[in-house]
Amino acid sequence: MKTSQKITISPACGLILLQSLLYGFGDPISKEAYGVMPVCSLLSIRYLLALALLLLFAGRRIREGLRNCSPRDWLPPSLCIAGSYVLSNLALPMTAATSVAFLRSLSTVMTPVLALAVFRTRYRWQHIPIQLLMLLGLYLLCGLGGLSGFGAGEVLTLLAALLMAGSLVFGRQALKRVDAVALTAVQTGMSALVATVCAWVFYGGWHLETAAPGVWAVIGYLAVCCTLTGYLLQNTALKKLPARTVALLQCTCPVMTALFSYLILGERLSAAGIAGAAVILLCVAAETLLSGKE
Repeated sequence: MKTSQKITISPACGLILLQSLLYGFGDPISKEAYGVMPVCSLLSIRYLLALALLLLFAGRRIREGLRNCSPRDWLPPSLCIAGSYVLSNLALPMTAATSVAFLRSLSTVMTPVLALAVFRTRYRWQHIPIQLLMLLGLYLLCGLGGLSGFGAGEVLTLLAALLMAGSLVFGRQALKRVDAVALTAVQTGMSALVATVCAWVFYGGWHLETAAPGVWAVIGYLAVCCTLTGYLLQNTALKKLPARTVALLQCTCPVMTALFSYLILGERLSAAGIAGAAVILLCVAAETLLSGKE
């Protein structure tokens, strides 16, 4: 009698999909806030608030987690994630949002290459066609790439994508020795430091007088849901999933952003965008099933 093989999908995949859902909602509500408050000023307050909450509710665990490791463990992924988010936000005023969305998502290709180059991580050939199809889906979703030129904004975004790949690759290695909550706190603190320095260097301060109650509500959501929860979801998933799988699953974020942009801002996807979203979701399903067999 033949027995059917049941393919199990890791719950860790669901953590990254939840992260994309939280980020997808955060993108459109941030749009109006960035029009009122300087980008780095908002990011600085966001990260400082998230760090304060982490220290308040998990201070002892964070101290104990960092006591058992060295800065060489947590510094690389912290610098990478801080640089990635700050650079991608600085690039937004310099180029089209579609260019930023597409180029930033190239981290899904950079991640396995970086993991192979730095840690000699095994990479099965079956993942290659999935990633190539994912690139096609991203190209369609982001307005056929949206690349009308190549300037400073595009350079910053490509660097942000590389740093995001670094945060995943080095983060997975760090989590072998560092507690996920402790790493989340250090990454949040490093993001706060970088954003605060940029806020004072480029904008001369925080400019809190421009923040209306609605802006503070957006900052609260970004701090709690996108930073505190989003970083923790990523680090928890990285303990179970390869960095390349996390990078590919995070490509659902542009799909979530498109959905919430339609619901909140009334922005509509073209036929190519809908096709791109479908391709991305199919690639995520294929990668999830393939990872479940490994």
